Amino acid sequence: MKTAFITGISGQDGSYLAEYLLDRGYAVQGLVRPGPAEEVEPSLWRLHAVRNRITLHASPLLNTQALTEILREVNPDECYHLAAQSFAGDSPHSEMETIQTNVDGTHSVLLAIRNAAPHCRVFFAGSAQMFGDAPHSPQTEATPFRPINLYGVSKVAAYDLVKYYMRHHNLFVSTGLLYNHESPRRSFEFVTRKITASAARIKLGLQKELRLGNLDSVRDWGYAGDYVVAMHAALNVDAPDDYVIATGETHRIRDFLERVFAELELEVEPYVVQDEEFFRPTEKVPLVGNAALARERLGWEPKMPFEDWVRQMVWADMDYFQKLAAGGKLSEK
Repeated sequence: MKTAFITGISGQDGSYLAEYLLDRGYAVQGLVRPGPAEEVEPSLWRLHAVRNRITLHASPLLNTQALTEILREVNPDECYHLAAQSFAGDSPHSEMETIQTNVDGTHSVLLAIRNAAPHCRVFFAGSAQMFGDAPHSPQTEATPFRPINLYGVSKVAAYDLVKYYMRHHNLFVSTGLLYNHESPRRSFEFVTRKITASAARIKLGLQKELRLGNLDSVRDWGYAGDYVVAMHAALNVDAPDDYVIATGETHRIRDFLERVFAELELEVEPYVVQDEEFFRPTEKVPLVGNAALARERLGWEPKMPFEDWVRQMVWADMDYFQKLAAGGKLSEK
């Protein structure tokens, strides 16, 4: 039986990956943040279906010594490094936290693997944000990195560490250049979940309006459950490599918004307000991925259509807010 170790196991991707690997006969263990049970347990809601089938270890990502000891004990065959800080925020503290988590955290994982389990194959979760101001579209593995936000910068720096450890310490590390991927397990700060959650609340009479930024911003969106399949495949080939993981299809935020509201038989206009406060710097060239290499070498391609996972998100949020409202825990905003 193979053993997999997942950092960020309690997140969207980590939870889907844990389920996928368990279904394939893996022993699955993962890293979570330490803290009091009353704080940690609510953060594990995505793992509810598999909680009694996995082993969790609590340690700060930056505690390399503790992480080394954990990995020595686990002795994993595969390590999926998914833990990351996705939003840089505007404060100096949040910027530092992004750099520390994404760069120093990745360094900590690589160093612990080198010291405790150098045979272990590693998957590093990169991002389309690494391409940033890309010179062309769609992007491939050969497209140069030109990040335009701190998250992208931190991921490029972490990627450079990955390449250093591959060259100088002979680690097997495959990088997934992951484009946007969504599901009902997406965090609320992401625009897709913000829209589905707000639409559900509006439908239930719990919210009056939804404020959004640029509705014509374009995304290459896929389904998170499909993307973890590519992660696993990237470690089960003869040699490590970088892989663009994307659908190659584009949708505007407006398209997503209209489909969500139509699913709930709502009109967009009375409820949605464009607010300059939510406008963000956008790429001059759309970030759209060409996943030809993943199709060729990994046999991977996205399976769930855009319409299906959007519908899944909508009705998951309707169910969620109906249950919360029935418990008397919500008020109108």
